[in-house]
Amino acid sequence: MDLGLRDKVCVVTGSTSGIGLEVARQLRDEGAMVVTSGRSAAGIGDVHVVADLAQPGEPERLIGYTLERLGRVDCLVNNVGWAEIHEFEELDDEVWERSWQINVMSAVRALRAALPAMKERRSGAIVNVSSTAAKRPSLSMPEYSVTKAAMLSLSRLVADLYAKDGIRCNAVTPGPTATDAWLGDGGLADQQGDRAEILAKVGAGRPLGRLAEPHEIASVILFLLSDRASYVTGAAWSVDGGTVPIMI
Repeated sequence: MDLGLRDKVCVVTGSTSGIGLEVARQLRDEGAMVVTSGRSAAGIGDVHVVADLAQPGEPERLIGYTLERLGRVDCLVNNVGWAEIHEFEELDDEVWERSWQINVMSAVRALRAALPAMKERRSGAIVNVSSTAAKRPSLSMPEYSVTKAAMLSLSRLVADLYAKDGIRCNAVTPGPTATDAWLGDGGLADQQGDRAEILAKVGAGRPLGRLAEPHEIASVILFLLSDRASYVTGAAWSVDGGTVPIMI
């Protein structure tokens, strides 16, 4: 199936590992011109930009470099994010601020930089990576849940504001996914106890009985970026194995 992504310029934030890396791979397989980004110097994109996107000015630099080098941004995937296990009462302002900068402001800044060029071309597709925790808060990840809920509101806001300009904006809400965020040393599983036991418990808590694989999330993101989803905007797509038992 041709998704109509060939030669599209696609920026993917946080794309040196996990879901973002898989999105970049699938976009390249579709013939897109991919711009990857992250703090790592290694990236699979046709263009790779080393950046700490939690820092003011860095998302703008990423988009600006893409426009300078490739002339346009057709697709933007705001994927970069951060999560840790915390008790609500133990969270101080510094942790809240860090989560806000990484999980929300990185996307706000990238959007502000990319939208004018998209408006000028009267075309653009945006996908913001949120989480099941945005729909049903995770009690052990309070700041993550709140910031990912903000990403849903941001997605709907952008969809409503820019539909008239030919720009679509959607969100995806993955559940626990088999990436380093969960599987890696010091990751979310390790932070909660015995890694194997926690992963088994978390997997069993999904109606489908397992964690997602990164390619399963990426496939939905590509669909939302593609011409096949040309009449889809302002939606939050659950890719969570049935975790959140509501039809929104």
